[in-house]
Amino acid sequence: MTVETPQPRPRIRRTAVRGALALAYAAAWGALALVAIAVLFLTSSRTVTLASHDAVIRPDLSGRVVLHTGPVLPDLRVDSGYPVGADITLGKTEAPSTEALVERYALLASQPDGVAAKVGDALREMLVDAVLRGAIIGLVPVLVFALVGSARRRELLRLAATRQGALAGLIAALMVVGLWEPWDADEESVAAERDWVSLADFLGPTVAVPDEAARVEVRGDVTTSQTRRLIESAVDTYARSQDFYAQAAEDAAGLELREPEDGETVVTLVSDRHDNIGMDAVARAVGDAGGATAVFDAGDDTSTGKTWEAFSLDSLTAAFDDLDERWAVTGNHDNGTFVGDYLDGQGWTVLEGEPVDGPGGSRLLGVADPRSSGLGTWRDETGLSFSEVGDRLADAACAADEDGERVTTLLVHDADLGAEALARGCTDLVLGGHVHTQEGPTAVTAEDGAVGYTFTTGTTGGAAYAIAIGSKLRRAAQVTLVTYDDGRPVGLQPVILQTNGRFDVGEFLSLDDSG
Repeated sequence: MTVETPQPRPRIRRTAVRGALALAYAAAWGALALVAIAVLFLTSSRTVTLASHDAVIRPDLSGRVVLHTGPVLPDLRVDSGYPVGADITLGKTEAPSTEALVERYALLASQPDGVAAKVGDALREMLVDAVLRGAIIGLVPVLVFALVGSARRRELLRLAATRQGALAGLIAALMVVGLWEPWDADEESVAAERDWVSLADFLGPTVAVPDEAARVEVRGDVTTSQTRRLIESAVDTYARSQDFYAQAAEDAAGLELREPEDGETVVTLVSDRHDNIGMDAVARAVGDAGGATAVFDAGDDTSTGKTWEAFSLDSLTAAFDDLDERWAVTGNHDNGTFVGDYLDGQGWTVLEGEPVDGPGGSRLLGVADPRSSGLGTWRDETGLSFSEVGDRLADAACAADEDGERVTTLLVHDADLGAEALARGCTDLVLGGHVHTQEGPTAVTAEDGAVGYTFTTGTTGGAAYAIAIGSKLRRAAQVTLVTYDDGRPVGLQPVILQTNGRFDVGEFLSLDDSG
């Protein structure tokens, strides 16, 4: 008896062919998309505000971050630690002098987290944009190939072998060459003729370069003595700033602060930083030592509220980036809408006169300071007056109280904005800053006998004036820990860093209904 070998069914063969074809299409799409993504990413650029400059960031595969500072100062570069690098060209800035600009560079270099996060975010955004566009671009030729069909493709191949097809191919090649213009070579740049040297070699043996800056390289073979002195000054500023604030952060981590009890929530309160990015790591270390899991920002993070001060907001965000709960109000020096909008874009909850959920199950209310000011001592009333904003804030707090959603904390820049709400008995605690020194906590008895508290924290930036950026503190800097239990504020603990680096830890100040 003869047994016949079963033959594959036509339907099975067709399914296998379709599957193989689908895989081929997918592989072609992936290959084309990768090429498009690489081209788009490496030819993209992003303009951001970086180190108080308008800056253009371009990604590359050099594995280095190269900083072009302009015609006066030498270019800098450092290994990125990754295959991807970045070419950064600094543009306009508002710095009043080259000396002030160089000092600012040094301070930013000593606290690099905010700048590094800004560059990293820009590169990630460009990569995501390139991936999305590259995926679409890579899909187009695959779809065209599939839609044309096999019969039409064979016909086109036959036409390509004819004289007309060869002419069409030649015209296409000439168009590509015309757009490319390989004969139009750029002249050799001045920068390309200079060699990269280590910062230590650039400055010479008389200047001690900190270990953290040893991997920085400088490009420039001819530098005026004045420019070299500026760089030497920057290195000195970097070293002093790094030493002071790094030591302060290390000491803060070992402070003996009150430990929160079960069910309590601790919030780090900062205010009046005035661009002093050096204190951000210190404030975070104080909060960690006290068990804080959230942060309040009572405003005046900047001196003028201009876009060049984004570096200060970047640094603040980087210091508390891993905390899910971050609330902020803008102060009288945070002019305009830039600071509030920027913090909102960085994931902060910027309070704007409506009650929101606060820490530890509490309810929180705040509003921007209605005043604005520049670097001088003058103040400029705009829009609603200070007292009118205070009355409206009290109205909002009392309305929430009547609805059974009591606002336990008012976060404002100037604690006087919450005076009316306390007088009506519609809140338990008003937190503010503005005056740069601690005031309170002071008990306030309302008309109905309810007791609330007002508290003003000192300047976290150690600011004596409107700007506090510098290699050391101009005055004592303060961070306050606010403790909540069962949705209500129950205590405050101030921590003060003196100008000599010594910490003064205040007692835990209990808030109770008895006043």
